[in-house]
Formats: sequence, C-alpha cells, structure tokens
Amino acid sequence: MRPDARDRLHAVSDRPPPPQTPPSARIRATPDRSNIRVLVVIGVIAAAVAAGYLWLARPRPGPVAPLPSATVAPASPTASLSPAAASSVVVHVLGKVKRPGVVTLPSGSRVAEAIKAAGGVRPGAQTGPLNLARKLVDGEQIPVGVARPSPAPGPVPSPPGGPGAPGAPLDLNTATVDQLDDLPGVGPVLAQRIVDFRTQHGGFRSVEQLQDVSGIGARRFADLKPMVRV
Repeated sequence: MRPDARDRLHAVSDRPPPPQTPPSARIRATPDRSNIRVLVVIGVIAAAVAAGYLWLARPRPGPVAPLPSATVAPASPTASLSPAAASSVVVHVLGKVKRPGVVTLPSGSRVAEAIKAAGGVRPGAQTGPLNLARKLVDGEQIPVGVARPSPAPGPVPSPPGGPGAPGAPLDLNTATVDQLDDLPGVGPVLAQRIVDFRTQHGGFRSVEQLQDVSGIGARRFADLKPMVRV
C-alpha cells in the first residue's frame, strides 16, 4: 500500500464517530403511544365517574306513603245503644181516645205519642190538663179527657192525720207523674224525679226513701209522709 493511501486510512479511522441522539431526547421528540393510551383510558374513566355521579345526584321522586285506610272501630254493645234507647215503655191510655188500651212505645216517648198510638182523640174531645210534651213513665195511666182514676182498692192504713184527713194516701210505687204533681209542694219536676228514683231502684220499699230523692228535704218529707204509702 502506498504511503498516501495508508495516511488517508489512518485519518479516517482516527476521526471520532458522529454524535448519537440519546433515548430521552427521542422520547421527548416523539411521544410514546402507550402514554397516549393511558391518558385516553384515564379520560374515559373520569367521564364515566362524572356520568355516574350525575346519574346518582339526579332528583328522584321519593316513595309515596300509602294513605291510611279509614277503619271504623266496632262499637261495643254498651256504647252503641244507651239503656234508654234500647228499652221501651208500656202505658195504659184510657178515656176519650179511639182505641183505649195498653200501648208499647220506645223509651223517651211523649204523652202525645201515646195518644196517637191509641188512635188519637175522639172527635170533639179535649185532652184536658194533660202535658202532651211530658215523657212517658213505664206502667203509668194516661187519662184523656176524663178524671184520673182513683188508686187501686186494697188495704190502706189510716193516715196519721186521723179519719178526718182528706183523701187516701198515694201509693208511691203506682202513682203517675200527674198524681204526684197534685201533692202539696211537688211540682212536675220533682214528681218526675220521684218516678225516676222508683224506676232506678225497683220501687220504694218504705216511705222514708222519699228523703233520698233530690229536692225532698226534712220539712217537705214531713208534709208528704201522711199523704203517701208503699
């Protein structure tokens, strides 16, 4: 080999190699596709999370509570009908009515209803001093247009006032409200209380029980005692 050729070969071999681009520079210059895919996946996940949050946060109608059904409590036999409404009264209507006799009416009925049940007053007759609005008392007599009948005959003790005392003692267990009303110092209200007491206690067992009736004090009882009996 000639000296000039050898010198050129040595000159080429002694020349430093060209500089190479480092890997980090290549990565910075050209983004890696895997990084792009990661970013895309993260974006998709973020979008899904946001959509799910919006879905859960949407206004939703709450559950509608069922309307309470109206229930009617069964009424007890004692509360459904009062004793006055469940019972009845039997009275004797006599005198100037079309069908005199015994009639049965609901408890709380009035004298006018008893007269109507007996066919009403005869043409041209009058009811007299009867209180047509008075409530009926079981077992009483209602004389229409006639005088009150005298008490039933029976052994009657002589009144304490002696044989000269007017009239016979009135039986507290059979007297009507109108008959009791005729006693001195007894008006229609007190007469009704006496009859109510008799009904509630199953009759009078002694004359002294009159003092248990509201409105009858010692002085009034002393006036009534000679005029009544049991």
